[in-house]
Amino acid sequence: MQKPRRKTDFLPQDESLLTGKRRKAPPYEFVLDALAPLAPWTRPMFGCLAVYVESKIVLILRDKRDETQDNGVWLATTVEHHESLRREFSNMRSIQVLGKKVTGWQVLPADAPDFEEAALRACELIIGRDPRIGKIPGARRTAPARKDGKLLRRPKTPTRAAKKRAR
Repeated sequence: MQKPRRKTDFLPQDESLLTGKRRKAPPYEFVLDALAPLAPWTRPMFGCLAVYVESKIVLILRDKRDETQDNGVWLATTVEHHESLRREFSNMRSIQVLGKKVTGWQVLPADAPDFEEAALRACELIIGRDPRIGKIPGARRTAPARKDGKLLRRPKTPTRAAKKRAR
């Protein structure tokens, strides 16, 4: 016995309605292409695109229209590696959007004359497992713990009804 066929008259004939919202192309896609041998994965972060290799965050790709001063490729590094990395990347600098003078994040600015060459060189260092680039993100904390191991919680504030009863 054949199954009865569903009526599809109510479905829209225009398939473009079913395709959903198209995703914006990742910024500086050539960077992801260069890292392809390591099978990088990405995740949105701060309105940018974070690039991970295995468990390490290695780069953030930033290309914003309005706030352009830190557009480019952000390198995940530490202050101790800044000097040696600056010898390889003459235009590298600390990012400015965090408001600190020096941060662990360094940017290869998109408006630098050697931007693409510098970004590809950073990819070569990452592929070569250079220890100066990449950080293992810390675990997220839900609440600070006390010495005795119990979680600290904010004391509950009395509700309006409880305040009224107390009068």
